[in-house]
This record gives sequence, C-alpha cells and structure tokens, in this order.
Amino acid sequence: MRYGYFDDAAREYVITQPNTPLPWINYLGSEAYFGIISNTAGGYSFYRDARLRRLTRYRYNNVPADTGGRYLYLRDNASGAYWSPSWQPVRAALENYTCRHGLGYTRIGSTYQGIEASTCYFVPLGENLEIWQTTITNQRSTAADLSLFSLVEFCLWDAYDDFTNYQRNLNIGQVEVEDGVIYHKTEYRERRNHYAYFASSEPLAGFDTQREDFLGAYRGWHEPLAVAAGESRNSIAYGWSPIGSHHVKLALAPGETRQVIFVLGYHENPDEQKFDPPDSQTINKRTALPVMRKYLDPAAADAAFAELRAYWTALLSGFQVETPDEHTNRMVNIW
Repeated sequence: MRYGYFDDAAREYVITQPNTPLPWINYLGSEAYFGIISNTAGGYSFYRDARLRRLTRYRYNNVPADTGGRYLYLRDNASGAYWSPSWQPVRAALENYTCRHGLGYTRIGSTYQGIEASTCYFVPLGENLEIWQTTITNQRSTAADLSLFSLVEFCLWDAYDDFTNYQRNLNIGQVEVEDGVIYHKTEYRERRNHYAYFASSEPLAGFDTQREDFLGAYRGWHEPLAVAAGESRNSIAYGWSPIGSHHVKLALAPGETRQVIFVLGYHENPDEQKFDPPDSQTINKRTALPVMRKYLDPAAADAAFAELRAYWTALLSGFQVETPDEHTNRMVNIW
C-alpha cells in the first residue's frame, strides 16, 4: 500500500494516510532548539541535548505507537463530538488528511464534520522556540461553536531520569500560570536556571497543567475528560505529571477562517536574575515575554516561516545535480 509521495516542486514529502506502518518523522530546528515530529504530530522537543534538556515527554515503547507529542483537539460544542486534526491521539475517521513534511517544518491538515484544520509546526531561525500555526475554517452552511485544546506533556528535563527515577519524579514537578501562559519550572528553584513556556495567541476559556485532571481517572490521551466535557479544570501541577493545555473557544460563521498560534519555548536566566522580584520564588519572565509575544502575532509568524523557507532555498542552491535518475536528483538536490 502506498502512503505518500514526493512533491519535488514544493520540496515536501506528502503523506496521504495517517496510519503509516511506523511513524514517519521529520526534523525541526537548525541551530539550538530542535524537535522530532511524526506524520500524526507525535514526537518531542529539546534544547541542544535530547537527553539533558528535553522539553516534552515521549515514550518510545508506548502502545499505541507514537503516543505523545504536539497535540490539538477540536470539539463541536453543540454535538459534543471531538477529534484530533492530526488523527492521533483520538484517531477519529477523518474525511481527509494530509501531512506535508518539508525542510524544517511539517504541515498537517484534515477535515472532520465540515471543519477544516491545518497546523504548520516549525522553529524560527535564531530562536529557542517552536510555533504551531493553526488555521481553522468552518465549511458548513451553519455556524460552528468549537473548542480548541492544545496539549504537551512536559519532560522533567533529564530524559533518562524521567524514565527511571519514577518515585522521585512524582514529587518534583512544578509550574506557574500567568496571563494564560503556562511555565514549566521543575527544579528551577533548587538547581536550574531554565524553564519552558507554552503560550496561546487567543484568550483562554481555561487551562490545565496536571495530567490526571486533564485526562480523568482511567482515561487516555484519546479520550481526555476535559475535552469530552468541553471544560478545562484550571489545574495547577505540584508533583505528579505536569502538562500544558490551553482551552480556546471559537465561534465561526459559515465559511469563516480563524488562526490560532501556540508557542512552545525554552528560556534561560542568569543565576543572579532567576526570580522576579528577587526575594520571591516567581520565575523571571521579563526577557522571555517579548519573544513569545512577538511570535504570537500572525504577521511575525508568517515572516519567520518565509525566512526559514528562504534559508533552505539558499542552502540548497549552492550545489545542484542533473542526472538521468530522478531518485538521485531528489536525494542530492533536496533531501
């Protein structure tokens, strides 16, 4: 069975079915911040070192395969139906689905019950963050009352320790939530000078940072209680398993399109400037806020994506070959 094809003109590999034999992955980033993303938005993010500075949790031996990643959920608030535009983790029967793995970016799009959604994931040049640029269109003849939920599960930084030191890890997770931005700050007070942040461009109807509150008892990523109920718990994680989830409500007229941007990033502070105010336990966000706010603006996100595309065009234009074999041409000139 064929699951996709090369689009040489666009310099992309196009996947047309989500249930590939194995996760088909792409790489994001080119400098210090990196990510691995599959065709169903699975994978993880890290800063420089995939073990020691892991931002998001990923279990390689999970069942179902490729569970955990950069997830979005859409919910029809009128009917209660919900789905994932990337197919995983809900795995609803999408009406159409396309994943385009490009050079430094991945775009996943689908349609379900007349709602079209497309998300472009990429890392801007020179920045320690990733952008999820999501576009949602109501293709119905009637208005749509929707809820959009974002989701990442935070790794407690050292990926090996995160897998092995289970009892300790259930006691150390910490977050802050301020003005709708979720900050993961495990061990920041004790011995670290870095934290992760997860922000939304839209006002929030709610949020969650505690995995068990988001999922509910005996439920998985495919059926989280917050999504099924259409209501976040506004949970604050202290210990257990910290996550980041935003709840955004969207009211779309027939044919209307809205864009929502999520920014997931990494930030460091000098040791003498870790807290604000200095005698508190509140992390210093002063230098992180301008960066995240910049890329929550659609114009800035568009410009960053155009710059990324131009970077790869310039890089690849330095050497090109023309041979009788199209596969050789593709491998050398693009991939």
